[in-house]
Amino acid sequence: MAKLKISKKVSTAIINSLGAGVVPRVGLEHIAVGREKELQSLLQNLNDIAEGVAAFRFIIGNYGSGKSFMLQLLRNRAMELGFVVTDADLCSERRLAGSNNEGLATYRELMSRLATKTRPDGGALVAILEGWISKIQQEVAKETGMRPNDDGFDDQVEAKIREVIQYIEDLVHGFDFGNVIISYWRGYRLDDDDLKNAALRWLRGEFSTKTEAKAALGVRVIIDDDSWYDYIKLIAKFTAEIGYKGLVVLLDEAANIYQIPTTVTREKNYNRLLAIFNDTMQCKAENLGVFIGGTTKFLEDPNRGLFADPAWRRRTKESRFVTQAGVQEFLGPVMRLNPLSQEEILLLLQTLTEIHALNFAYIQTLKTSDLKNFVQEIVNRLGAAALLTPGEIVRDFLSVLNIIYQNPSKSFDELIHGADFKPTAVGKDTDMGEDDVAEFSL
Repeated sequence: MAKLKISKKVSTAIINSLGAGVVPRVGLEHIAVGREKELQSLLQNLNDIAEGVAAFRFIIGNYGSGKSFMLQLLRNRAMELGFVVTDADLCSERRLAGSNNEGLATYRELMSRLATKTRPDGGALVAILEGWISKIQQEVAKETGMRPNDDGFDDQVEAKIREVIQYIEDLVHGFDFGNVIISYWRGYRLDDDDLKNAALRWLRGEFSTKTEAKAALGVRVIIDDDSWYDYIKLIAKFTAEIGYKGLVVLLDEAANIYQIPTTVTREKNYNRLLAIFNDTMQCKAENLGVFIGGTTKFLEDPNRGLFADPAWRRRTKESRFVTQAGVQEFLGPVMRLNPLSQEEILLLLQTLTEIHALNFAYIQTLKTSDLKNFVQEIVNRLGAAALLTPGEIVRDFLSVLNIIYQNPSKSFDELIHGADFKPTAVGKDTDMGEDDVAEFSL
């Protein structure tokens, strides 16, 4: 295996994140194994989005199978390719719809986590708007020979801004959205921080009443629980018009919708999800990708999952030809993540071993046979090779590496064959909620 070239910052982030049971935000390319076909399919979706169409995909798998990892890997690739990206975990406070503004809470989270290649950690809304304005100013200066302080320069800039706005005014709520963008420009032009902040508050869904919005910005609508998705579509179109390739929205932990105890509320969320699905699949949205991570039960449970609704079942059930042929389809709306092979697991462990040694600056001595013994011990103690998902082994393996590093007198064989070694049994498709299991989704 070629020697890894990885910075201390990235190796530390990988080790710390994996050790805590979460997916790292950086360095994912170093630990991505066995998902080439799945990733290629998702990258094709990004190509389609960049061409002006929309995409919707479910990434489905049991606990620990790699849903969160795939979403984060897609997030990083999309930013590198020039998309605006945002992501959120669904939970009891953040859903797609609800009686206490849970849908609006999801929108606010998505807006706070807007990210680009130059602002990968989120909070990119201001940078997106001001970067666009600065770009237009440069274009005006180049085309006219005028300087920013010359009379008429700002009027030329506003004319170009309005050229972009007119492309979104025909969409639902597009006129008001455009007026708020113009308000932000005028605040920028006049150095009026109050006006700029009011426009940002509106775009983030932070106005609670229409009266307040009208007083601050002159618009008669606000973003609310019923309309928030319409504004996601507007933002997608807007980002594409100002030079990005589009907007990619990643929603993880969809099992939290499945776990809603009230049937009416759960179905309201499924209906909102169905509207988003139909919108994207029928290309009523442009330059927008929506990717949802969920468990098998979230999709297939006939009583509480999506399959309980005939409309959802018709749209997402696998074709009988896929079932009969015993193959996996990577182009449909549902992408299922199968367990990694033992060879892929071994490759992952080899990579983690090297990253751990690089991070703590020691010479690693573990052989491939040691890693095979570790995998076999996991299989023997959990009882089935089918449980070989990264969620079952990564934290256990890193724990072993940490112990050996901190206690040189301990041997690898002694640790993994000892009676006290108990692998973490996660990844089973049980009735437990996501808060009841220690999930690491790689």
